Parts: sequence; C-alpha cells; structure tokens
Amino acid sequence: MSEAIIAYLNQERERYVEELKAFIRIPSVSASSLHKNDMRKAAVWLSERLEQAGLEHVQILETDGNPVVYADWLHAPGKPTALIYGHYDVQPADPLEQWETPPFEPVVRDGKLFGRGATDDKAQLYTQVATVEAYLKTLGSLPVNVKFCIEGEEEIASPNLPAFVNSHAELLQADLIAISDGPMVSKDQPSICYGLRGLSGFELELKGPKSDLHSGLYGGGVANPATALVKILGSMKDEQDRILVEGFYEGVHELTEADHQAFREIPFSEEDTRKELQVAELAGEEGYTFLERTSARPTLEINGIYGGYQGEGLKPIVPAAAGVKLSCRLVDDQDPDDIFAKVKKHVEAHTPAGVTVSMKQSHRGKPFYISPQHPYIRAAAVAYEAGFGKKPVYIRSGGSIPVIEVFARVLNAPVVMLDFGLPEENMHAPNEYFQLENFDRGTATLCRFWQEIGGSQQ
Repeated sequence: MSEAIIAYLNQERERYVEELKAFIRIPSVSASSLHKNDMRKAAVWLSERLEQAGLEHVQILETDGNPVVYADWLHAPGKPTALIYGHYDVQPADPLEQWETPPFEPVVRDGKLFGRGATDDKAQLYTQVATVEAYLKTLGSLPVNVKFCIEGEEEIASPNLPAFVNSHAELLQADLIAISDGPMVSKDQPSICYGLRGLSGFELELKGPKSDLHSGLYGGGVANPATALVKILGSMKDEQDRILVEGFYEGVHELTEADHQAFREIPFSEEDTRKELQVAELAGEEGYTFLERTSARPTLEINGIYGGYQGEGLKPIVPAAAGVKLSCRLVDDQDPDDIFAKVKKHVEAHTPAGVTVSMKQSHRGKPFYISPQHPYIRAAAVAYEAGFGKKPVYIRSGGSIPVIEVFARVLNAPVVMLDFGLPEENMHAPNEYFQLENFDRGTATLCRFWQEIGGSQQ
C-alpha cells in the first residue's frame, strides 16, 4: 500500500470531515415530497465533489424519481472495472424530540460524527470517494477502472433504479460491484457480508361503516375494523413465533450444522444486545439464535398500525377504518411477489364478516448471496486485515438492499460488500452517527482492496 496515499488521507482528514458535515446538512429525505429540492441539491453537491476528486464524465442522470449521479475513471487497460454503488438519500429524522442535537446540523462528539445519514450512507459512501481521490491526487492513477452509480431513492426501496440499470446496462457494465452501506459485527471485529435478506412490504386497510359511529348506539351491532384487524394479525403467527401463512417457508433453506457453527464463531453477546436495547429478553422464532433469526431466517413484522381515535382522552366510537403496514424479510429463494400473494390470500381467508379489506405492495426486493470463497471476497478479506489489523469474519445481514440483486443479475457481476458502519450507530433512528476512526480504517481497507483487485486477473 502506497505510503503517499495514506499520508494524503491523513493530511486531508480534517477537510473530509468538514465536507461530510456539509453533505449531511443537506436534508435529502427521499420519503418526503417536501424535500424534493434538497434531493436535487444533494445530487449536485455530490457531482461537484466527484469532479473535484478527479473523476471524469460526471453526470446527473434523470429517472422518474430522484436523479442518479454517475462518474468514472477508465484509464487502467487490462484491469478490472469496479462499479461503486451508494446512495445520497436518508431516512426521515422523526421523532425530532429524541435527537440530542438537530439531525441536519452535524457535530463531532467523542470521535463520532452525529447527523441523519452519517452512517447510512453518506460517510461510508465518502470513504469510497476519498480513497479514489487519494489515488488520483498522489499517483495520478488507480490500479483498477472505476465507475460511480449513486442513487437518491435507496431509503424508499429504489423504485426507479431497476429500470435505470436496465436502460443503462452498457454504461454501468463492470466486473464487480462494490458497496459500502452497512454495519460490521463490531468496532474491533471487521466482517464481510455475503448475504442479504430480501424485502416484501405492504399496506393493509380494513373498512367498515361509512363513518365513525357512536359505540353506545352501534357497538356490538356493527363490525369494528380495528377489532377485525387484530384478529387477522393474530392469525399470522403461532406461540413459537413461526409464521402461519400457508407456503411462507417455501424456498427457505434449513440451516445445516455447518451453518450453525459459522454463526457460533461470530463474536457476539446476546446478553449485551439485550442490555443495549433495554428489553427484558430477546424474542423470536424458536430454535434459532438471535443472529440466525435476524439474518438467515424470514420474518413478518408489524411496522405501524392505526385505527380510531388517537387524541387525548377517550372517544367511544366504532372506527370506520383501520390499517397496518407490514414487512417481510426474505431469505434464500423466497420471492417478494410470491410472498405478497400468499399473505394476501391469508388475509382474505381470515377477514371477519362485516368489513372489507384491501392490500397493496409498497416494497419489494429479492435476497442476495455470494460465496465467501469468491476471489473478490478473498481479496476483501486481505484488505480488511490490512486496514483493521484483524482478520474479518463472514456474516449474513438481516437488512435489505433490493438493488443489489438487480445489479448482480443485469450486469452479471459479483457484489462485494465493504462495510464500515457499526450496529450501534442508530441507523434509521434518532442520534445516528458514524465512528470517524472507521473512516480512517475504511479508506485504508479500500486502498488495499483496489490494490488486490488490480493485481488479480479474475
């Protein structure tokens, strides 16, 4: 690894932190139409930063939603081409009252950069930008060819990116896709993620009478949509937390003893996790550990529920409607559309008389898997050991990045997850932060990774 590159990264470190703060100050919340102008602002800011780093052919490419930022450097003949994917959009900051400092006014405390989007995904994405810049500003070249594809809709399940990837497949063609957008096992234990769960999200609404009714006059004589909803939801799992939707587990591969052993080798404390989350006990599907439940097993979760009066005091009514937002994390060969159809059939079969039900799918993404023995994964292992001073462990992640499967399928290229976040960094929650020490370790890891890939002939 070039000492000049590491020296440059150390020299420019304070500037990188200030630039990250500027990036985080842009409230690029893709879920809210109120931030449409901020999405454009973030794309423009990022495109200018990529150009300053030495990238070429920088473009803001339109989609039916938020734009994609593209850039490349293609002057390493005979070497692999890496497509670096990331996203500039962030989750909403709610609930605001739980933030210790304003979410879009980033601050550094105890070596941690706080702000919405700090770890998901602005700082992690920025490790990629800084590493490429360091190569180009010191050596004038890279050991590989690189392309950047940075979207603005990952936090809303990338609704427009699959069509974009299909229509720009030639522009995006690469030998591998590199992504930094997730957590490692812990601060002192780097890890390589070789599997991601898929996602099927949907909304369910029940309707009853034409309007809210006085419960004294109509209660007991008219079906209550909220009560009906509770009955439907109660039919979906048994007491062992196993999902009762017919056919739900089709395509799920049972974990082998070797799989169980691999999970046991990951340094992890369920008791520490319980204390950190401040819950009386951990829970989930019987027969599996916490890590297995949250990464290698499918789930069905209630994400939000509504119905009836929510204000102060009691308003005795039979509500006119009730609803719920549900999501299923998927593994192995499960398909999001198939799961939606099966859950819909289950809901219809368990809907009480007197209410009508409607369902719509809101999110979909297939699971992802790559062999830990793939040459690019082995190169990542060498790089992590160089950057963190410790060999990585191999993990599967419970999260979903739906577009990964699209990239792998359309571009026919392996995906390598190069994550530098931490599980405790409040991703999607108040007081999100990024451990700045991992910015340094991350850029060192990436420097070695590109060197390893550039020296390989795969």
